[in-house]
Amino acid sequence: MSRWLTKRNFLIFISILIILFILIFILPVSIPIILALLTAMLIEPLVKLTETKFKWKRKLSVIVVFIFVLAVVAVSIYYITTSLIGKLIQFTKDAPNYLNKLSGVWIDIQSKMFHFTSGMPEDVEKTIKKEIDGVLNSLKESLIDLLDYNKILSLAAEIPNFLVSLIVFLIALFLFMLELPELKKMAYRHLTEKTAERVRFMTTRLNSVLFGFMKAQLLVSFIILAVSFVGLLFIAPKYAVIMSFVIWVIDVIPILGSIIILAPWSLYQFISGDIAMGTKLAILAAILLIIRRTVEPKVMGNQIGLSPLPTLIGMFIGLKLFGVLGFFIGPLIVILFNTAREAGIIKMDFKI
Repeated sequence: MSRWLTKRNFLIFISILIILFILIFILPVSIPIILALLTAMLIEPLVKLTETKFKWKRKLSVIVVFIFVLAVVAVSIYYITTSLIGKLIQFTKDAPNYLNKLSGVWIDIQSKMFHFTSGMPEDVEKTIKKEIDGVLNSLKESLIDLLDYNKILSLAAEIPNFLVSLIVFLIALFLFMLELPELKKMAYRHLTEKTAERVRFMTTRLNSVLFGFMKAQLLVSFIILAVSFVGLLFIAPKYAVIMSFVIWVIDVIPILGSIIILAPWSLYQFISGDIAMGTKLAILAAILLIIRRTVEPKVMGNQIGLSPLPTLIGMFIGLKLFGVLGFFIGPLIVILFNTAREAGIIKMDFKI
């Protein structure tokens, strides 16, 4: 027993406890800071390019790049928000007409059902009516639950937390962009020459992989945008530009993506009696979902040097463990593991 109670084993045990404490308690509340660090690392090549091209000092380059990135994001958010608000205002104006149409459709469905069930046994007629009422009540309860006052209140209560996290993210991003070279030097000071060489290899490889990851996401998103635009040109030409752009932005949400937009739109068309358009929208939603789920792992695998299988597994497990962010964290963990193995930090040449 005493041979296990060595200083080395004690330090390993303490290190494991510290890592577990960080993972369980510190990491969940540090997401904005971690995202700021990752974003600063992604933007670093642009900062270096600005320094080299214009012969500016780092501080000036960081300020210019930071303002440029903020401006691009702000303009995108402004355009999307104003477009959505405009459509929402138009929808509220047209809402009475939509309700009148829905009422007419419902009356028509009722008359058709009464005509269809006439002549049937009374028990069968009651059963059919009961099932239809059950479906309608279920739909009504779902809508009421979706628009529940407490849920809306809880969502509104999260807005201050989101704003605080956003402010922390922006401040941390700017500071990380300024201090990134110093942070690298500080980290390398505590490494031996051999370990530092391995870490440099990992850093270079990860930079390449992260660039490939972003390139893959952008490529898949452009495919989604193109297919959405072409599909909506045939289905609803009037809304093709704005709705394809909205679908393109929303599609980054894992698992659901474009379904969030197209499924309610298709359902509304079915309820309002336009079966043809509802079917076309449902088919377009299915096509976009298939593209996202089949093309994405393949494209990402080609860009980041992973085969589609580990990419898909990483995305799925990451999603289950970390939620939406896990969709991106999962493949990055797989990449980090592979890079550490290539650098010789993790050795897998064992036999059982």
